[in-house]
Amino acid sequence: MRIVVDGFGGDFAPEEILFGCLTALEEKQDLELIVTGDEDAFRKIIEDAGKTVPNRMSFVATTEIVQNEDDPISAIKRKKDSSLVVGLQLVSEKKGDAFVSAGNTGAVLTGATLIIKRIRGIKRAALCPTIPTKKGKAVIVDVGANAECKPEFYPQFAMMGSVYAKELLGIKNPKAGLINIGVEHHKGTSTVVEAYHLLQKEPNIRFVGNIEARDVLNGDAEVLVSDGWTGNITLKTLEGTAQTLFYFLKDVFYKSFSTKLAAAILKPGLTRVKKMMDAKEVGGAPLLGLNAPVVKAHGNSDRVAYKNAILFAATLAEKDVCEKIRKHLS
Repeated sequence: MRIVVDGFGGDFAPEEILFGCLTALEEKQDLELIVTGDEDAFRKIIEDAGKTVPNRMSFVATTEIVQNEDDPISAIKRKKDSSLVVGLQLVSEKKGDAFVSAGNTGAVLTGATLIIKRIRGIKRAALCPTIPTKKGKAVIVDVGANAECKPEFYPQFAMMGSVYAKELLGIKNPKAGLINIGVEHHKGTSTVVEAYHLLQKEPNIRFVGNIEARDVLNGDAEVLVSDGWTGNITLKTLEGTAQTLFYFLKDVFYKSFSTKLAAAILKPGLTRVKKMMDAKEVGGAPLLGLNAPVVKAHGNSDRVAYKNAILFAATLAEKDVCEKIRKHLS
């Protein structure tokens, strides 16, 4: 399994990326990594850490970097020799099975769509992170690739999310719900109302109706369908709520000796909960609807997150999720 990694994507590139790559190679013996970027710099970082470059790790030299402040379309068109564009091109040419980047989100989405391209018949690719729920896990489709959507996009989002939930989350017959401001079918914008009716008519989707934001974590639907604007706000609100909750808990537990004692007793359980909410444990979100797997990692990913993003991309390729979406569409 060959995974192409953008060596200069992310806030802590390239050091954290390289160490994440090394750990991924240690954990998965049938993995090969191709890292795009400054080969001399990569080798020096690894050697300075007292390590050697593994046989299953190779480099493709590039001379440009797509910065976070770059305009996505301009960056893809003008920086042809960037680590991002060259990496996507390698996957497009079948020289890699999947691509991972923590770089400029807009540029990753734009580049993946223009270079790897969408599956024939898919109207829009969607960014799809996994979140924990009371009953297991759920996937949100979409959280930022498409700020505005036409009604006909939503059934395809539900289909792609259902295939993903079945193959990656192990849910045999996933339920799909539409994130909305109320459970009634007439609630929401005209676009969302029409999308509701289209989802109802789709025979290959197990549609369970509207899901209010407060019920997203209940687990009543394993596929949460949304436009990218609403999905992004939903996801970031959940992340912020989790961070704030743990801040409050920490404040309570350090009030006195007795609360510190209670904290020591509860620490294993709290650690498990925190791990469930930690985005680093997955590493990134897949961009579904493309001809090959693309994983967008968080910009502030450390080596643990990179390692998990790489292993996640390998799993997407091994499960052949892109081909299964293509077959389901046909």
